[in-house]
Amino acid sequence: MARVIASIEARMGSSRLPGKVLADVCGQPALTRLLRRLRMCRRLDEIILATSTSPADDVLEHWATAQGIPVHRGSEDDVLGRVVEAHKKMGTELIVEITGDCTLLDPQLIDMGIQTFSENECDVVANVRKDSFSHGMDIQVYRFKDLEEVARTITDPAVREHVSLYFYEHPERYRIIHLFAPARWAYPDYRFMLDYPEDLRFINEIYARLEPRYGDAFGIEEMITLLKENPQLADINSHCVVKPAR
Repeated sequence: MARVIASIEARMGSSRLPGKVLADVCGQPALTRLLRRLRMCRRLDEIILATSTSPADDVLEHWATAQGIPVHRGSEDDVLGRVVEAHKKMGTELIVEITGDCTLLDPQLIDMGIQTFSENECDVVANVRKDSFSHGMDIQVYRFKDLEEVARTITDPAVREHVSLYFYEHPERYRIIHLFAPARWAYPDYRFMLDYPEDLRFINEIYARLEPRYGDAFGIEEMITLLKENPQLADINSHCVVKPAR
């Protein structure tokens, strides 16, 4: 079996919501909420935090140490290089790329992505380039050796910033399986990611309603049911927009 490692890309800097990855979500830092979800995955071998060498991110290294997960610190701008070095340190064979703003990510989607990769002849499994899942339910799975080759040969600043961008811009080179949401989960206009103050308010509302019943173990099914029953909640951050990679 391939060694499957998830890397969380996170730093404290953010133009719209500085310090968002450690923002309070019903009494816990947002990254702690995400980490608890990742630890529910059945197909992950380990998790590493990939952050920058900026002094502002010292607090993230302290957080990772307190949580008992390894941390790698690298370039603030060359996120691709940072992620590759993190996985080199871990002896990764199969990467699961996670961004620190996906606070509400459903672990069963990660397991689904890893299983799909293992059962098919492919180079990438992802749900981030074809809209069907809600924003923030982002999963990407690919081989370490492929990402390492991109890091070694491509200098395009956009590729260096957006780790896996090169795969999607070169479908002639990479066999990509795009995951599509089943009908009951296909709400691409819902936002479950953390990028704006409104997103933080929305995520806190979700946790306030679902944590008493499920702890951190609620997923996309429970969240979509909640929003269908309480459509005013989705209005909190419905006007926020996702910045395109290119």
